[in-house]
Amino acid sequence: MDISKRQSNFSQPSAEDYLIASRRCELMNLQYFLQMGKLVQSISNLVHGLQRERGASTIFLGSDGEKFGQERKTMVAESACLYIVFNRALAEIHEELTTHPVSSHLLAHIASALHGLGSLTALRVRVKARSLSASEATESYSMIIQRLIAVVFEAADTAVDPSLARLLVAMVHLMKGKEFCGQERATGSAGFSKGRFDRALGRRMTHLVEAQGRCFEVFIAFADEQSGRLLKSLLAHEREKEVERLRRFGCSIGRYKPLDPELADDWFALMSERMDGLKKVEESVESSFHGRCAERYADARSSLAHHETLIAALDQPENPVPSMLVLCEPGSRGQTPSGEVWNSDGIGQQFGRSIFDLVQEQSRRLQQMNEDLQSAKEALEERKNQEKAVLLLMRHRKINNDEAHRV
Repeated sequence: MDISKRQSNFSQPSAEDYLIASRRCELMNLQYFLQMGKLVQSISNLVHGLQRERGASTIFLGSDGEKFGQERKTMVAESACLYIVFNRALAEIHEELTTHPVSSHLLAHIASALHGLGSLTALRVRVKARSLSASEATESYSMIIQRLIAVVFEAADTAVDPSLARLLVAMVHLMKGKEFCGQERATGSAGFSKGRFDRALGRRMTHLVEAQGRCFEVFIAFADEQSGRLLKSLLAHEREKEVERLRRFGCSIGRYKPLDPELADDWFALMSERMDGLKKVEESVESSFHGRCAERYADARSSLAHHETLIAALDQPENPVPSMLVLCEPGSRGQTPSGEVWNSDGIGQQFGRSIFDLVQEQSRRLQQMNEDLQSAKEALEERKNQEKAVLLLMRHRKINNDEAHRV
């Protein structure tokens, strides 16, 4: 039977069709991450705003409403604006996320983050009315922030380009370390504003300092050179000596040794400077990520165009290869009719070998990318396992988040 008759019933897909589809798949993934970068940036900004709001709220509550009343209102308004920007960024990528989902976990975490943000209004009302403690407010804000950071974590887990995955791993650990720093600011603010640190607050301070150090170590291992230098410079800043001095008050002063409540203002100002510095490091990573996305996207488009041109040229050689008739013998189960003849339409051995070379090249490149991804995925998996372990310990031992992290 002539191949033209076969084509009236179906179009036989070819190796080159799937080779081009593989390249297009890469291109679509990179385009997706160009869009995802905007969402990650909006999450970073919203988290920073909520961290500032949380810190002001803990001083407001710890001082029985005597301090940071107006500052808290200002920060609430700023967070509300950042929430609008986040919603716009999510709306831009909504169709892509829901029509061509890349991860059910990512979608679930976005749903969880949105649900958490929905509780902000009620939380702010309770803070204003001083109907909850500083520690309760800190915990509530921290849960909302953690859900937002989890979205970035899951986005990193979907990356297939090694260079993008490494930058997202760095971003996740920096955001996590900055969040521990923000919790430390809130914890210290609560203790200083009350004029004392009890044993629980002191233990929490110690845990948060250690947790930051671990996150920053991973960040430096995966970040781009410029962002890594920025963090090292921040941690070596003269300000860190004063931060360390005040930390010792929080970690070592007993509950019966009073402190000057005015130290709360000094502590909040110092830690806010530190948090703003960490935000600049975040922005550096975001810039590197966006630049790398754009660069890889341009490379992928160029490579796709090159392969399409090459395959088109191979498909129409200067010296056409004579058509061959292929006699198909019956298979082992006799599915192919005996004596059926297929026309090769001039696709000869040279073209077959060229396509084979391109397929092999793509396979080797993807294998190398997979190997390069491994270290980034291992870092994410380690963080994921730690978070799972914390949840299990909290559930089965009936202990709080800090105790579970220490275990």
